[in-house]
Formats: sequence, C-alpha cells, structure tokens
Amino acid sequence: MAGSDQEHTARQSASTRERLLESATRLFGERGIEATSLRALTDAAGSNIAAVNYHFGSKEGLLRAVVDQTMRAVNDERALRLDELESAARPMSIAALVRAFVEPGIGLVEGHGHRGSDVARFIGRVMSEPDARVRQIFAEQVEPVEGRYLAAFGRALPDLDEDGVRFVYTSMLGLLSVHQSGSFTTLWAPEEGSGTAASGLGIVDRERLVAFITGGILATLTARATTVP
Repeated sequence: MAGSDQEHTARQSASTRERLLESATRLFGERGIEATSLRALTDAAGSNIAAVNYHFGSKEGLLRAVVDQTMRAVNDERALRLDELESAARPMSIAALVRAFVEPGIGLVEGHGHRGSDVARFIGRVMSEPDARVRQIFAEQVEPVEGRYLAAFGRALPDLDEDGVRFVYTSMLGLLSVHQSGSFTTLWAPEEGSGTAASGLGIVDRERLVAFITGGILATLTARATTVP
C-alpha cells in the first residue's frame, strides 16, 4: 500500500506541475508576464503559491520552466541541424543556415498540438514585454543553441563586422517571431481567430520566409559594399 500511495502522490505532484506550466503559458500570453500575478496563475491551475515555490522556486523560475518547455524541442532540432551543417564536407551556405534555424522555429506551434495557440501568444508576449528582464531570461534559456548560430553566421559572413552579423541575426529573429506568434493574422483574416498562429505556416509560406530572410541577408552584403567609402 505504501508503494501505491507514493506513486499516487508522485502522479499528483506531476499533474500539479503540468497544470501550472499550462496555466502560465496561457496567462503569460494573454495578459503579459509582468501583469500576471501568482494568485491568478494558481487559481487557474487549481493550485496554490506553495506549489509554485515547491516546483519552480519563484515566478521567475516558473517563467524559465515555460520557456524551457516551449523551446526545448526547437533547440534540440536546431542543434542537430547545425551539427549536420558543420560536419558536412562543403562550406555552409547562408540559405542552408537560415533554413536550419527557421524551419524548427516555424514548426514550434504545430509541435504543441492543442496548446499551439497558447504557445504562439506566449512567444509574441516575450518579444514585446516592456520589462527587458523577461527578454533576458528568454535569451539565457535559448543562448546555448542560438549562440552557436550567431557564431556560425559570423563564419559564413566574413565580410560583415560583429555589428553587421548581429544585425542580420536579430532581424531574422524578429521576423521569425512575428510569424511564430501570428501577430498579423487578424489584420488579413480577422475571422480566423485571435491573432495566433495556431495552424502555423503552410509549406509555400515557409519557403517564402526562408527565401525572404536569405535574400535580405545577401542584400545587406550588397548594401554594405555600396555604402562603405
């Protein structure tokens, strides 16, 4: 009986943790991270503040856990693709590097199934949250992989200085986050929902996005060549 009781307690604990993560993903996206109180989170999860402290240590710990859960599969896929590019015999092309980064990011929403809309809103909120600390926390969680990509872009773009590489990289991030969050959905098709990217991008639009970002990076090289004395 003791073993059964322990298993039941463990299942309850895991269930509480998952409910807190789901509620945080949804409420952070709907209301904003700073505007969402711990009380609102625990009420939505049918839990209490002690459970937040037990599982995550604090609201910031909960935010870090949401970012980790949201981005883990994307980061793993990006790391795998970059490993393959770096181990290939031929030089890494800009187009291949952009595709390796963008495609897993576009697949982020679909990868979370019925929670895709919540994840899309959450990503959008992180990028637009006024508190720089929120973006810093997100950056810290994804830096091990994204740092590798920034370095790879630097190697693939030897004609750009550090500021130039960072410019094209952050521009790629910004455009990708807009599509991940579905920010413009209601602008063109308001009947489709609340502005989220629940269904993600179709194959054609994915190809357009990869081509658009790649073309923009290459155009940056041309612009530099025509403006530098």
